[in-house]
Amino acid sequence: MLRQFLRASAVPRRGNALMALHTWWLFVGMTFVVSATPGPNMVLVMSTSARRGLRAAVCSMAGCMTSLLAMLGISAAGLGALLHAFPAVFDLLRLSGAAYLAYLGVRTWQSPVHDAALAPAPWVPASESGVALYRQGALVAASNPKAILFAAAFFPQFIHPDRPQFTQFVILLATFSVVEIGWYFVYGLSGQRLSRYLGRASVLRVFNRLTGSAFVGFAALMALTSG
Repeated sequence: MLRQFLRASAVPRRGNALMALHTWWLFVGMTFVVSATPGPNMVLVMSTSARRGLRAAVCSMAGCMTSLLAMLGISAAGLGALLHAFPAVFDLLRLSGAAYLAYLGVRTWQSPVHDAALAPAPWVPASESGVALYRQGALVAASNPKAILFAAAFFPQFIHPDRPQFTQFVILLATFSVVEIGWYFVYGLSGQRLSRYLGRASVLRVFNRLTGSAFVGFAALMALTSG
């Protein structure tokens, strides 16, 4: 178990340190790998940046982070264990999230294309696009309730019971946020570089179908994988 490894490799404490430095670095490394893995959030950020630019993608990033931080807070409150104890509730949330991602994928696949014109994403209304993008990011991130169970299992491994637990959680939460946002910008900048090729309808159509297929694929994985 990871906690046993951390205890076995612990270094002598210095004063009243809030968290052992080696524990924090291990958390950074594992979070870096987990956040780098492509998922619905990253695909959404990249797609939005390619279609509408990095500034618009920042709205999607903010929405994703809002939901992620809320789910991490929920897991800290112990509701992750509650979802695990009541699989019917968890399955309902999981299937609802899968249906939403599938809907988003179909809309993206069917998005109209035009030469030399990057139309707004089909799920973003012409008015209040920033608010709509934020809401879209929040819904995509919230569509996967497994993030709650993951946080409930992942974060406690790095929290030492003999040190201030709330302070350690805040440190881990801030670290996770920095790493996650950093990867958002990596994907966002990659999408921005793609935008120069999307002026042709044929290329934009392929891009729509690839991203749409990605959302549908995530939906299928979510629906078929039990908690």
